[in-house]
Amino acid sequence: MSIYLDASVIVALFLDDPFASRADLAIRGKGVPLIVSDFAAAEFASSVARHVRTGEVSRQEAQDAFSDFDIWIGRAFERTEATNADMLAAQVFLRRLDLNLRTPDALNIAIAQRIGAQLATFDVRMAENAKSLGVPLAAV
Repeated sequence: MSIYLDASVIVALFLDDPFASRADLAIRGKGVPLIVSDFAAAEFASSVARHVRTGEVSRQEAQDAFSDFDIWIGRAFERTEATNADMLAAQVFLRRLDLNLRTPDALNIAIAQRIGAQLATFDVRMAENAKSLGVPLAAV
């Protein structure tokens, strides 16, 4: 089974983050395809930019993270696009009202579900919701 990486895992790989070593272990030597969506890549970019705006990361560190990400994603990972079906599935999840979901989390869960992948995330709430929706979790 493949593993879909949420932005929380990607950010941990490229910025000074408390989850960095766990993120590295989560992807190293898994022997299964690792997948990043265009949506997760956009979330990564948004997070890096937020770190610059808050002064946690310099502009140069951000540019280095973007460059490293682009090289990394081109070498070892499969890419997938968010589809209209993912948007509709996320909307269904959000309308259930029994889940504590934000739109980005719902969309990432929908993508992982559509491609039949385990979800890798450090977001505890997102992981709990994914489990409730029957999406398997990768060990991170």
